Amino acid sequence: MSLRLFDSATRQLRDFVPLVEGRVGMYVCGATPQARPHIGHLRSAIAFDVLRRWLQRTGLRVTSIRNVTDIDDKILATSRDAGTPWWAHAFANELAFGRAYDLLNVLRPTYEPRATGHITDQLALVERLVAAGHAYAAADGSGDVYFDVRSYPEYGALTNQRLADLAPAEDSASTDELARKRDPRDFALWKGAKPGEPATAAWPSRWGPGRPGWHLECSAMAHRYLGAEFDIHGGGLDLRFPHHENEQAQSRAAGDGFARYWLHNAWVVQGGEKMSKSLGNTLSVEALTRRVPPAVVRYLLTVPHYRSNIEVVDSSVLEAQAAYERIEGFVTRAAEESPAVHEPDAAALASFVALPPAFVAALDDDLGTPAAAAVVHETVRAGNTALAEGDKHAATQAALAVRAMTDVLGLDPLDPRWAGGPGPGDEGLRAALDTLVGDRLSARAAARAEKDYAQADAIRDLLSAAGVAVEDTPGGARWSVRHSEGNR
Repeated sequence: MSLRLFDSATRQLRDFVPLVEGRVGMYVCGATPQARPHIGHLRSAIAFDVLRRWLQRTGLRVTSIRNVTDIDDKILATSRDAGTPWWAHAFANELAFGRAYDLLNVLRPTYEPRATGHITDQLALVERLVAAGHAYAAADGSGDVYFDVRSYPEYGALTNQRLADLAPAEDSASTDELARKRDPRDFALWKGAKPGEPATAAWPSRWGPGRPGWHLECSAMAHRYLGAEFDIHGGGLDLRFPHHENEQAQSRAAGDGFARYWLHNAWVVQGGEKMSKSLGNTLSVEALTRRVPPAVVRYLLTVPHYRSNIEVVDSSVLEAQAAYERIEGFVTRAAEESPAVHEPDAAALASFVALPPAFVAALDDDLGTPAAAAVVHETVRAGNTALAEGDKHAATQAALAVRAMTDVLGLDPLDPRWAGGPGPGDEGLRAALDTLVGDRLSARAAARAEKDYAQADAIRDLLSAAGVAVEDTPGGARWSVRHSEGNR
């Protein structure tokens, strides 16, 4: 295959060659559900969703793993503040993440394991590291077990840092914690239960009751579902250090080859700063999809290159909306002219609709979504010209190509997930709407024919207030239900 990806470990573009011919194993860091998701979280999910779709479109069988960190310090703290059991707090937020993934058309992973469901796998990895001389238990009997960074000469290789230049680990904040460690940069593999923590947040081990450190779970679950070595590990740029550095160190120190390619997406920013809960500059998925349709949010987060930051401001949201509506409008008009546009589902599109070579070249070049989107819009322009000239065949072929390309991007306007009005099973409601709106449009057409433009505008305003957008085309007025704060 001709796909090239930017490997964060080597800091260069590399030809992608799967470990096993025809198959790809991909692990992406998922949610830590201490709170509801914001669009910064969805940026990573969508970036790797496009990668997965592209790998599958090229004929590869992908095993996709996206973990859930359902126990950690942040969850214990936020659940305590909320007065909710930690497990209930985490699960409620995990469900919210699932709804957000579905809302933005992110494919479900092959497996979505939770940290709490793999305690035995994690303890087995700790045992391997202790036996190999890369981990040690705190001498004070606290139950903490640490990775010995000085025992592994390659520590820092993923992020190109020297051990001597690294700051103490995050869990070296207190004097007690520092006293338990051989080196301040050693990080926790297993955390002994501490006074004041819920008894339910601890599991038995030979070092006493405790829970896994943050980094341990991903190494253990990647090994469980993908084996000792796998193809791609992905996540947000902020995870490179310490999380991914520590994952790689502990896995390779235990003898696993671990990830062969590392991919990291950039951030969603507001005012130039990374979107984060601690800064208070988050924008929830629910809030944004009250302003614009979910497909527009997906477009906003898909089209910029995954290694570029996305500035979310009113103008960028409106630009995404206008751009997506151009695609949606053309495909919808073409489908009205030719039922063949509406017939294929995603599998059929992949089997008989050829992708434009420029689109293929763009995605093969480190998932070049900006250039890929440019090909989509060029095809839309050509298709609109064909519609205007009455060339039904050319318009149909352009629309099928647009559908095939946008399917790879998770943005196919005719995907049932993006339906703006009643769902596929609501034929009765759809027919009723069609009759009622059609009646008003007929009255509007009559008013325009009589040059009663005030009445025609009043009918249009009435429909708009009800959430029905009207578009005048050479073939007559078209209508669609618009998703907005006013008509949710």
